[in-house]
Amino acid sequence: MDGRTSGAEPAAGGAVGGSGIDWGELRAAAIAAAARAYVPYSRYPVGCAALVDDGRIIAGCNVENASYGVTLCAECTMVGELHMGGGGRLVAFDCVNGSGETITPCGRCRQLLFEAAAPGLVLNTPAGLRSIKEMLPQAFGPADL
Repeated sequence: MDGRTSGAEPAAGGAVGGSGIDWGELRAAAIAAAARAYVPYSRYPVGCAALVDDGRIIAGCNVENASYGVTLCAECTMVGELHMGGGGRLVAFDCVNGSGETITPCGRCRQLLFEAAAPGLVLNTPAGLRSIKEMLPQAFGPADL
C-alpha cells in the first residue's frame, strides 16, 4: 500500500489495503466533534477523529480563547483524550471543518500527530490518503533528543 487513493477521500466505511480501517466511522466521529467546537471568534469549527492501536476511536474539536495564542486545535484536544484514555498510538486520522469537508492539519498539529503515531499512521487529506511521513517529512521527534 502506498498510502494514496485516486479520489479526495476514501470510500465511506471502506477499508484501506485490507487494514480494516472504517473511514466512515472516523468521518462520523470527526463531524460529531466539529459540532461541539467552541469557535465564537473565527466561527470555523474543526473536528478530528483517530483510530488508536487498541481499537478505540478518539475525537477532538477546536476550542478558541479570547487570547488567540492559547486557542487549542482539534488535534490538541484529541491527543489529550488519547492520554486521558490510557495512551496508545494513532493508526488512522481524519479531520473535517464545520461543513464536513476534509481539511489538512496545520504544521503544529502534524507534529502532535507524529509523536502520537503508530508506525504507518495514515491521514485522510483533501489529496487522498497520506502517511504521516509524507505530511511531515524529516520530522523532529523523541529520537532526536
